[in-house]
Amino acid sequence: MARMTVPRFVAKKAAGEKLALLTAYDFPFALIIDEAGIDAILVGDSCAMTVMGRETTLGITVDELLHHTKTVAAGASNCLVIADLPFMSYQISPEEAVRNAGRFVAEGGAHCVKLEGPPRRIGRAIHAILDADIPVMGHLGLTPQSIHQFGGFKVQGRDKAAREQMKLDALELEKIGCFGVVLECVPPDLAQEISASLSIPVIGIGAGSGCDGQILVIYDILGWGKTRFSKTFADVRGLLSSAVGDYIREVKSETFPAKEHEYQ
Repeated sequence: MARMTVPRFVAKKAAGEKLALLTAYDFPFALIIDEAGIDAILVGDSCAMTVMGRETTLGITVDELLHHTKTVAAGASNCLVIADLPFMSYQISPEEAVRNAGRFVAEGGAHCVKLEGPPRRIGRAIHAILDADIPVMGHLGLTPQSIHQFGGFKVQGRDKAAREQMKLDALELEKIGCFGVVLECVPPDLAQEISASLSIPVIGIGAGSGCDGQILVIYDILGWGKTRFSKTFADVRGLLSSAVGDYIREVKSETFPAKEHEYQ
């Protein structure tokens, strides 16, 4: 299987092929996901909440997420690896944005980076990163790094003004040079309209079926997810809980380890 590249990723939209992406944070999951034939793995700053148990994504550092990016890249031999740029790693200056994006590519093994927010706020950072020959994916709608401004994790693009602005922002991201845009938690008709207006892939999460592709967090499809837009494809969480419970009972009842588990 040929390695997925940014041009191949973009070409799938023109070919009418839906794109499947997952967010993951470590080598074992990356290996399984990659072997299954996923188009791309996002190493998301959601790691702060999903893996580290924090309340928001805001506190994760470049070094922390870089560590997870390295482990994912080690297991992903075929798919595209996209790294989130953490909060305050690209907002200070374009120079800082390039430096941090470069670390995720050079040290972390990512092929591209994703930035959250409208181009009127982060356009200079996107331009600078692209000038360093690092592909950029945009992210509009519910951008978790902006939750204090939004007042929480809320659906975006419900009123007319917000809808029109999001459409303009998406078009501007394409014009700047982004190879794709994530739309998170927006009305499905708006997401479909944006997808139809762009030549680059629009990847939805809680944005309906009219997008060019979908992304979910690996834990959410395995039984941890409780959001409206996630689906449990296999209750791995339940299986793990059952296995751990069986292990505890056998240790306490002295039925494990048995003779076959010992060295003779």
